Amino acid sequence: MSEPVSKNRYHDAPRATDFTIDQAWDTYSSAEHDRWTRLFRRQREIAKGRACDTALKAMSNLELSASGIPHMGELSDKLEKLTGWRVVPVAELVPDEIFFDHLANRRFPAGAFIRPEAEFDYLQEPDIFHDIFGHVPLLANPVFADFMQAYGKGGQRAMQLGQLHNLARLYWYTVEFGLIREGDDLRIYGAGILSSPNETVFALEDDSPNRIAFDLQRIMRTKYIIDDFQQTYFVIDSFDALLDACYKDFGNVYQDVRDADDIEAHETIPQDGLIHRGTLDYFRNKVKA
Repeated sequence: MSEPVSKNRYHDAPRATDFTIDQAWDTYSSAEHDRWTRLFRRQREIAKGRACDTALKAMSNLELSASGIPHMGELSDKLEKLTGWRVVPVAELVPDEIFFDHLANRRFPAGAFIRPEAEFDYLQEPDIFHDIFGHVPLLANPVFADFMQAYGKGGQRAMQLGQLHNLARLYWYTVEFGLIREGDDLRIYGAGILSSPNETVFALEDDSPNRIAFDLQRIMRTKYIIDDFQQTYFVIDSFDALLDACYKDFGNVYQDVRDADDIEAHETIPQDGLIHRGTLDYFRNKVKA
């Protein structure tokens, strides 16, 4: 039997007021479960020695496996015992105020659909593989779990102040595309990298991108691109350091960045804690092509 034309069969699913839906786990097809299995096996292998230890250990503790698409309710029961978080199914990206409310109350909204076979290697919008494999493991870490809740509360404040674009950059360069030091090495913790086989290698091993030490205001001033590898990655020293830098009211920070120029995604500035100055060759070659 062929797959439905629509890549997101939850598009018309009934939504609660918080935009959650019924995952309807028993309606996934054998082809969809097989797709999860192949995505999981490939990415778990690529992540070895590249993903941070915290993420890899959490996958084991949460019993994430290649044996089909996870049931979010069962996964939540395991996660809640560790950090009080739950994973709630949604059809697609939810409005900002709904998203922040979920995070502020220790709920992570995860897309319930799985990408079609034609987009096996790359999907621009987050599906269940990106959200579960990429995001959920770190929610089993108490410090990162606290950071995510603080981010949700901070999002509500940013909307009131009209500074949501600055806070979105923090999410992008940490939660989605962050790197972390582990001993003398850099490792991945950002979900956008962790769920992408090609960017997993590129972020750590290619000479093209800049790698810069975490700086809150610098990140809030930095633009990003959404349809290709990142031109700059920011590196945290630890999850404790990330939480310490962000567990505060950002009112004064917003005032400072409001009066400062934006920084292009590829740029470096003299104040950067530069770990690696990128050649930008990958991006220049794409322009030439």
